[in-house]
Amino acid sequence: MRSHIQEFDSSTLNESVQNTIMRDLKAVGKKFMHVLYPRKSNTLLRDWDLWGPLILCVTLALMLQRGSADSEKDGGPQFAEVFVIVWFGAVTITLNTKLLGGNISFFQSLCVLGYCILPLTVAMLICRLVLLAKPGPVNFVVRFFVVIVMFAWSIVASTAFLADSQPPNRKALAVYPVFLFYFVISWMILTFTPQ
Repeated sequence: MRSHIQEFDSSTLNESVQNTIMRDLKAVGKKFMHVLYPRKSNTLLRDWDLWGPLILCVTLALMLQRGSADSEKDGGPQFAEVFVIVWFGAVTITLNTKLLGGNISFFQSLCVLGYCILPLTVAMLICRLVLLAKPGPVNFVVRFFVVIVMFAWSIVASTAFLADSQPPNRKALAVYPVFLFYFVISWMILTFTPQ
């Protein structure tokens, strides 16, 4: 009976909404730091959540949105298209990981792939700022360099977390779809031009 009372006291049901939100925001911030400084750690895998990936996906989709009112004719990705590409790609990679015999859960993989979009979201922010300047070849070279660096960062960060979850003889088969996933997102960022 005493352990039941202690369990009830430590549950989040008695916690205020502000404390819950602050606890979750701190957890998301810690996971962002794990992606910014990738190292082999099980923290991102052990304490998975989908808040950070959702925030990053929405932010990326909003930044890739064109500025015109009639955005059907501008040829750019719509919010839903970006959202679907990110989540469908992450689900596909997760299923591939499971089929290759990986010892990672479905939501752990989604968490890692989603949090590792952080460098590409930063790249999109930098590219949007660079696009405010006069367009030209220097502008493109700067954007290309930023996207390549952040693409590599996303790959390194995600493989740092996912590499140990794969059998040794199948790591290349697991990393290749991750490479393609981040390549597609990077390509969308690089080819973005505002109206």
